[in-house]
Amino acid sequence: MKELSLNILDIAENSAKAKASLTEIYIDETGSRLTLTIKDNGCGMSKDTLQTVTNPFYTTRTTRKVGMGLPLLKMAAEMTGGSMSVESKWEKDFPDDHGTVVTAIFNKDHIDFTPLGDVTESICTLIQGHPELDFHFRHTSEGKVSAELQTAELRLILEDVPLNSYDVINWIRDYLKEQYCESEKDAE
Repeated sequence: MKELSLNILDIAENSAKAKASLTEIYIDETGSRLTLTIKDNGCGMSKDTLQTVTNPFYTTRTTRKVGMGLPLLKMAAEMTGGSMSVESKWEKDFPDDHGTVVTAIFNKDHIDFTPLGDVTESICTLIQGHPELDFHFRHTSEGKVSAELQTAELRLILEDVPLNSYDVINWIRDYLKEQYCESEKDAE
């Protein structure tokens, strides 16, 4: 994928398909390292499935015979000298504490580093497509929060207004962009 934001979108979509009610998306930039963590409370994966998720010829999808999301993320991380790991607790084995955590570490100074891309649009797309789910997004840089959004908090304020309504999505987009602008000003 040309941007990491598209990987975020793809993996978070997998969380929605795994019936997660909460997906946490964390980006941490420290020095030349970027760590991307996507964590959900979905049904998780069996040990057998977990062993095959980075194989592009394994997929749970019935519409095609290949699954490229995790293999491409792993390749992108490893091409920079980084790594990717997937941890998962399957609902059948862990009925009270299940879900999946994908962590990818990148060296931003490497020539093969994939740009982060438009994370704001990926977050808005996720919320628009899954307004019933909760997302917690946080992007930190050098220990300071660049942007953060928790849909659970929005839900409390908005009460019966759906998160995927036009005005709410536009507000979310502007809110995240404003945070990024403020963090860039603080960095100067």
